[in-house]
Amino acid sequence: MTDILNSILAIRSTAKVTVIDENINTLIWDDGEIPISKEDILAKQVQLKTEYTNNSYQRNRKQEYPSIADQLDDLYHNGIDGWKASIKIIKDKYPKG
Repeated sequence: MTDILNSILAIRSTAKVTVIDENINTLIWDDGEIPISKEDILAKQVQLKTEYTNNSYQRNRKQEYPSIADQLDDLYHNGIDGWKASIKIIKDKYPKG
């Protein structure tokens, strides 16, 4: 899905539109579909990109967290404090915002 189409669907999830070459000036709205203004689409695109950037820590943490099975094993062998210490290393490596 394109950035423009993602932005449109974030505004109106039922929108019926064709996006050509990721160009906001060539949108083709289905018959009866009320177009969303270009300004609103571009503003939503900026908002979504900002949210994506601001949440990079979540994606980075997810890649480094051990599997649930490994975390349960850690809990069993090292207790809650040991598990927290293991997870804290990753959280400290990728802090929120």
